Amino acid sequence: MTRQCILIVEDEEEIQELVAYNLAQQGYGVVRASSGEEALRAVGRGLPDLVLLDLMLPGVDGLEVCRRLKGDPATGQIPVLMLTAKGEEADVVAGLELGADDYITKPFSPRVLIARIRAVLRRKAGQPASETEPVRVHDLVIDPGRHEVLLAGEPVRLTLTEFRVLHTLARRPGWVFTRRQIAGAVHGDELVVTDRSIDVQIVALRRKLGPSGRRIETVRGVGYKLRE
Repeated sequence: MTRQCILIVEDEEEIQELVAYNLAQQGYGVVRASSGEEALRAVGRGLPDLVLLDLMLPGVDGLEVCRRLKGDPATGQIPVLMLTAKGEEADVVAGLELGADDYITKPFSPRVLIARIRAVLRRKAGQPASETEPVRVHDLVIDPGRHEVLLAGEPVRLTLTEFRVLHTLARRPGWVFTRRQIAGAVHGDELVVTDRSIDVQIVALRRKLGPSGRRIETVRGVGYKLRE
């Protein structure tokens, strides 16, 4: 079986060494880059299975690297996991809106990092549900064709917007969605959905889903995800 290859883009040598060592211990192939330009050249030589991308880089920064990767059809499907210092919420939001798949803050636990990488790679391996295919997550079943939500076999009455928010989160469990991404996904010709109104919809969803509503997690400063 071919080893999965991860491109580490990190200009701090100690962090780069730490990450590379732990990935190698888990059986991953590793390619390293210390700048944005070097990272783009490395991707040009061979597509990695995932890019672990620091945001604060010399020259071309991490956000620009992410934008170029996600904007190119040849590289747009490569998962990007951002590494960011605490407090850079605006950068995290910007990265996720550019298409980054997840993020982890510094300082970080190598075990947590490996777990997050595995989760992103699992999501890449799975096929996202179509717009009309029923979605099953935990004890929830969301059926877009029937516009029906069942919780442990019992129907849950949701508004159109609540249904669309839940369906958006459930189609990719574990993924972090910004409020703007959720608003864009649920927007219809008959609806005007603002970023702030998403918070109201989430509160209503949690209430209607009872204890299962706790699976809709708030990612502070970013948005929401449905726990895997």
